[in-house]
Amino acid sequence: MEYVIKPLAKKAVMWHLITTAIVILLMMVFGVMMLLNQGELISISPELFYKIMTAHGIGMIGIASLGGLAIMWYFLSKYLPLNPKVLVANFIMFLLGVVSVLIGIFGFNFSDGWTFLYPLPSQSAQFGGPAGALFFLSGILLLGVGFLVIYGYVAYHLTRVYGGLHKSLGWDYILGKKTGYGPPPAAVASTMVVICNSTAILAGAVVIIASILNILNPAIVIDPLLAKHLTYAFGHIFANCTIYMAVIAVYEGLSKATNRPWKSNKVFFIAWNFSTIFTLMIYTHHLLMDFAVPKWMLIVGQVFSYANGLPVMVVTAYGALLIVYRSGIKWKFWSLLFFLSMFGWLSGAIPAIIDATIVVNHIMHNTKWVPGHFHMYMGMGVITMIFGFMSYFNHQEGKVKENSWDLFSIVLYFTFFLGLCGSFLYAGRISVPRRWAEHLPEWVFSDQIGAFCGVLIICASLIFTIRFFMGIKSAGSQENSDLTKIA
Repeated sequence: MEYVIKPLAKKAVMWHLITTAIVILLMMVFGVMMLLNQGELISISPELFYKIMTAHGIGMIGIASLGGLAIMWYFLSKYLPLNPKVLVANFIMFLLGVVSVLIGIFGFNFSDGWTFLYPLPSQSAQFGGPAGALFFLSGILLLGVGFLVIYGYVAYHLTRVYGGLHKSLGWDYILGKKTGYGPPPAAVASTMVVICNSTAILAGAVVIIASILNILNPAIVIDPLLAKHLTYAFGHIFANCTIYMAVIAVYEGLSKATNRPWKSNKVFFIAWNFSTIFTLMIYTHHLLMDFAVPKWMLIVGQVFSYANGLPVMVVTAYGALLIVYRSGIKWKFWSLLFFLSMFGWLSGAIPAIIDATIVVNHIMHNTKWVPGHFHMYMGMGVITMIFGFMSYFNHQEGKVKENSWDLFSIVLYFTFFLGLCGSFLYAGRISVPRRWAEHLPEWVFSDQIGAFCGVLIICASLIFTIRFFMGIKSAGSQENSDLTKIA
């Protein structure tokens, strides 16, 4: 059974995408500003640099989550009777949270980085006053609550429709109780995200609330190592789930482009179940340099970081190749971006797996190698999926015409994103530290290459965005205001 998406849901998705497009461009500008400063092409104060760095890190992860959520909601609305007012409520909470975060950073000079590692916020409060840290932490908490409400609501409907989250993850098919094809990939991926991100947000809420209480009353303390575990469990899982929401567009979009259904079989279910478990475990590869962490936990971080690259990515990438092969597909802007995003996802995982090796991690983790793999994963994977969905949304709900700018902008984007990530990985190879406002002379050239590539990435992204805004019409203006079931 499928449903027609409510007009309000389409409008809410459109608002999410408009906000996502604007903030992505702003975050890219922030990133280039940092590279220009490190490359000695402009000069900004260290204070401003670290504020920009904080905003860039938390902003890009947050906005990728907002765009991913829009994708998840749009396609999941075909299979579940979702009330769009819940999505609107999340959008309002997101905006309020963003305003609070920006006030904390630029109004009250909070610049501790997106990780806000305890006890840095309380130490910052001692120097610059508590307002910055409180606004920042409260904003993150508000964002988390908004997402948690969404995930709880989606979990409720997944349970109602499929009989439980374990069933929407295909356990009946894995255990042989049912045969054939099970819940659609959109439902499977959404179930994984609900489980993982709800866990992540709760972990983050614990450490954020503890940090807020510590600022208000320094006598209230938390073990720093526990706080670091909670922080990275939150951050790593939340960042990973951006792509697990966005990849739903690949499943649904390529299926539509090829007129071939992307069905959930036993192998597909097993892959997503393993990915659910591994995603919850592998944040420990961020702690490989911490001597106080139990050795068994570090080994788990390494082994399962290797394993996590296989289940979903291989199944999805291989599935994308199979569904396109001899399909007679007529490539459009959005279908090409969906297909190329598989390359971005896979290529970004390779340097990540290398960094998750303990002996390599001890040397490379605090270098630019890490933003190299993350920008590859995020920029050519997640953000590419989101840009592709913006075009797909216009094709379905708005108006758009293909033109020669499409292929040009894709080539421009991917060519120079590879250049940007290559400059980061090279910088990591020569031990250029990440999160430094000023660089030694021998490091400057890689920064300048990265800045040059970043400017051209912004140009390509600007073309994507302009095309998206030109194609928008009043989505959801149809007369039907109710969810109409289609047999």
